[in-house]
Formats: sequence, C-alpha cells, structure tokens
Amino acid sequence: MLINPWDQGGDQEWRAWLANRDFGLLAANGPDGASPILVPTPFLYEGGDEVLLHLARPNPVWQAVEANPRLTLAVTDDYAFIPGPWRPPADTPPADGVPTSYYASVHLVGTATVIDDPAQKAALLDRQLSRFQPETPIAPIVPGRPPFGRMLSAIRWLRLEVTEVRAKFKYDDKKDVTLQTAVAERLAARGRPLDPGARVQLLRRRDARADR
Repeated sequence: MLINPWDQGGDQEWRAWLANRDFGLLAANGPDGASPILVPTPFLYEGGDEVLLHLARPNPVWQAVEANPRLTLAVTDDYAFIPGPWRPPADTPPADGVPTSYYASVHLVGTATVIDDPAQKAALLDRQLSRFQPETPIAPIVPGRPPFGRMLSAIRWLRLEVTEVRAKFKYDDKKDVTLQTAVAERLAARGRPLDPGARVQLLRRRDARADR
C-alpha cells in the first residue's frame, strides 16, 4: 500500500494499536501462479514479533503455505469517510473540498511455521480463549478429552514470524491541526458506528504532532 511520509506509523504506535485488535486478512501466494488466497481470520498478538492463528485443516491456504511460507497479515480498522466540505483548503469554498477516507492499516509480513502437535495446539487455544472470552474461563484443554480436546485434529495453528511491518495511519496529518480539530468535531456530531474509532486516532495523531 502507498504510505506517504506524513501517514507513516512508528514502531511503538503500530504495536500499541495492534494490541487491541484481533481480526485481520491473511494473504498467501496462490500455488503455481494462481490468484492469491485471502483468509479473514481472528489472530492472537501478544507483543513481540510474532502472530498466532488457527484455521480449519481443509482450508486451502495450507497448500499455499507449504509452497511459499512468506505471508502477509493485514489489519485495518478505525475507518471513516470524510466529505469534501469538511476539509476545504484555506480561503476556499467548502464545496471545493476534496473528500477522503481515514483509516489505520498495519501489514505484517513474515514467514509462517505450521503447528500440528496436539499439546501445543491445546496450549495455544487456552491462550486464545483467555484473550477472547476472559469472562467465561474454561478448564485447560487436554488432547483427546472432551469437550474440546477431541476437536484438535480439525485445526492447525500458524505462527507468523514478522520480519517486515508496513504501518499507515491516514488522518490528514499533512493538513493544519485546525482542520483536524474541526473534522474531529464533525465526526463526533455525525456519530456513525465507525466514527468514534476514527476520531480517537485523528486526535491522537494531532496531539502527537504538537508534541514533536
């Protein structure tokens, strides 16, 4: 993806943002030159330089991983459409403003390792469930035992060792902070479902500019 200098996300920035996300799009090169395989999937990120996720054994992505373990996990959130009249250049009629989209997107590129050992899969599921449903803790999963231990053969885990990160936070950082503040107020007033998240990122980026 295109990342202009003013949209570039820093190392600490993308890590903090990703720590609160758990769903993305896994991309693998199709075997034998076929179209890329895209898999919407939950994932587990606990800091550091690895991401963990599991998929059903019949998923066609496994064939692609065996052919080329170089994968990308793309995570995009905090999106909002910004109408042109909200962001006209100075001394320009609002109708001449150019619309845009705000969003944050982090692409994690790395090498995948397949995990198929039952004990390892059980331990990873325990970690994922404690993250995804902390309000309903379960007993540790034991391979071969109900209710979940007998289902382990139906899945495989994937560990993505991240070697490259492309992080983009597109929130009008090239514009004047006055415009960013005005757009934030309009987002609060509009109140669409995704507007609060975009507004948080917009104000965070605005304030970070002031601190530099």
